[in-house]
Amino acid sequence: MSFPFKLPMLLDGATATNLTAAGMPKGVCPEKWISENPQKLLKLQSDFIAAGAQAVYAPTFGANRACLANYGLEKETAELNKKLAELSLSIAKPAGVLVGGDLCPTGLFVPPFGEADFDDIYDIYREQVRALDDAGVDFFIIETQTSLADMRAAVLAARTTNLPVFVTITIDESGHTLTGGSLLPTVITLQAMGADAIGLNCSFGPKSMLEYIEEILPHVSVPILAKPSTGLAMWNSPGGENALSPEDFAEEMREIMKAGARIVGGCCGTTPEHLKALAEVMKEFAPLLELSEPDCYAAANEREAFFLGDDILFSEPIECTSSLGDDLIDLDDERANAALVEVNSLDDAMLLCENSTMTRLPIAVHCNSLPVLDAALRYFQGRLIIDSACSIETELMEPLAAKYGAIIY
Repeated sequence: MSFPFKLPMLLDGATATNLTAAGMPKGVCPEKWISENPQKLLKLQSDFIAAGAQAVYAPTFGANRACLANYGLEKETAELNKKLAELSLSIAKPAGVLVGGDLCPTGLFVPPFGEADFDDIYDIYREQVRALDDAGVDFFIIETQTSLADMRAAVLAARTTNLPVFVTITIDESGHTLTGGSLLPTVITLQAMGADAIGLNCSFGPKSMLEYIEEILPHVSVPILAKPSTGLAMWNSPGGENALSPEDFAEEMREIMKAGARIVGGCCGTTPEHLKALAEVMKEFAPLLELSEPDCYAAANEREAFFLGDDILFSEPIECTSSLGDDLIDLDDERANAALVEVNSLDDAMLLCENSTMTRLPIAVHCNSLPVLDAALRYFQGRLIIDSACSIETELMEPLAAKYGAIIY
């Protein structure tokens, strides 16, 4: 495992809840308000650094075009990202601290959850990534993510740079994302796409997050990131009566680190005092967790991971027609352990994407056109198998498989 930064790694705490306590009004665009009140941010991040943070997030969480449009600020996307990143860099770099470019969900959903186009979501992230890369951030943090389509689009955009990419997922108490996705297939997909660190943030406190860290540990070969809340929603102020104290937060985070997390910090409600207590706990842990060989040879859709054996047996080819969903549901081939779908056009690729969860088998695609294969891999929200017995040369398939995390068989 190759990771570009020293482990264990302490991230910062909550930006929104602390700035709300410092006077940021409700209902404003946080990114615009921060740009107009920079000393509030600089004071907070200086306190995080003094508490031991080795990396802080630039306050660009909601600074993508889709979110800024809610305030009529979409034309200021590049300017705001550059200004906010430079603010964090100005306080972090003299202290030798890293700065992450922060990317939040766009709020847009691809079918069947919405009508957004995946390429439009990618373009939104690409615009923000370009601005943050130009500003000089050290890594990207794609956080509080609730849709695999958003996560995949953001990872693809971030990987157009040479910077490390971290992704953190937000789930409910049943372990699912807003679009009904499950944690494990999401993690397997993102890891295959080249994410450098994967984990959870927000959601709930450390004690509730622990079981999910334990769930993904056997299947990851990259560092696990945990940034739980103290029990507060992001619109509350730090220190509420239901929030964990710094000492209790650090004690619960000790168990998170025992379970395998090596990049840690705090989300909603965490103050510099929480970080200071966590920094003391971190001293107990080795720089790098030695992982056994992960069990991640798996295909996936948004809801399910399909662990593969040495032999993958394809079904008879299934055509992409308007009845594809029914054909996948009705697939009855006792000899097959993967559904083989013929994808011959862009329309076929979109049909496959829309019907990806209609089978309890992993999906393999047979395609004889490189652009069509690219589309199938791009729009499928999960991890596909590529049938190598097609007319596309292997040296052309391999870069696509690497880009999208697919498996060639």
